[in-house]
Amino acid sequence: MEDVSRLPEATRRTTRRVFVADGDALVMPMTDWRYLLDGLHRILPNLERVSAYAMARNILDKSEAELRELRAGGVSMLYVGPESGDDVTLKRIAKGDDAKAHVDAAALAHRADIQLSVIALLGIGRERMREHAEATGRLVSAMNPRYFSALTVTVVPGTPLEKEARRGRFEVPPVLSLLEELQWMLKATEVTDTIFRTNHASNYLPLAGRLPDDKDRLLEILDAALAGQIALRPDWMRAL
Repeated sequence: MEDVSRLPEATRRTTRRVFVADGDALVMPMTDWRYLLDGLHRILPNLERVSAYAMARNILDKSEAELRELRAGGVSMLYVGPESGDDVTLKRIAKGDDAKAHVDAAALAHRADIQLSVIALLGIGRERMREHAEATGRLVSAMNPRYFSALTVTVVPGTPLEKEARRGRFEVPPVLSLLEELQWMLKATEVTDTIFRTNHASNYLPLAGRLPDDKDRLLEILDAALAGQIALRPDWMRAL
């Protein structure tokens, strides 16, 4: 609150959106959230939307009444990253929540009128690429989010995944395999009205559209990319 209160008056007056960091901010107890939201609205008079990352368990640990209270306080968007809908893959990457937990969490958030942005991860399930991709599409369908994005796995030094890579237990799949994986994922996705993006720096092919309206067009672009008819983002432009 001290940091926010030090913002220039013009910034305080014009700020309409706040993102609460970091990975699972929804884990905070309601007393903390009440303090935070009350302070933000007091300091930022034109605040319209508060968003945060959340894990499935964070949502399920809150009652519907508590989530509705958060919604009334301005929390209108939660970013949830199941990464995979395949329980075998989820266990392997130690996600901690299975597909059912994500479906249940999404249903609870929807009942509280909180929108979801769901994040999937390409390349994480190399041994089960098709199973991972299709199960993820089915999971996104069941969660029916407002936004759906796909990122590409990146091996970061010092992480458990990097240790597996050094031991020869993990390798990021070839680029064309990642595109095939995204194609399988999209084919299995059946949502009512979802904004889809792959514009994250980790991805080789930035895509944008609305599902289901643009599904066929997006799949056609993927077909063209797999056939070598569309230039992919080179590694140096991925800025990773």
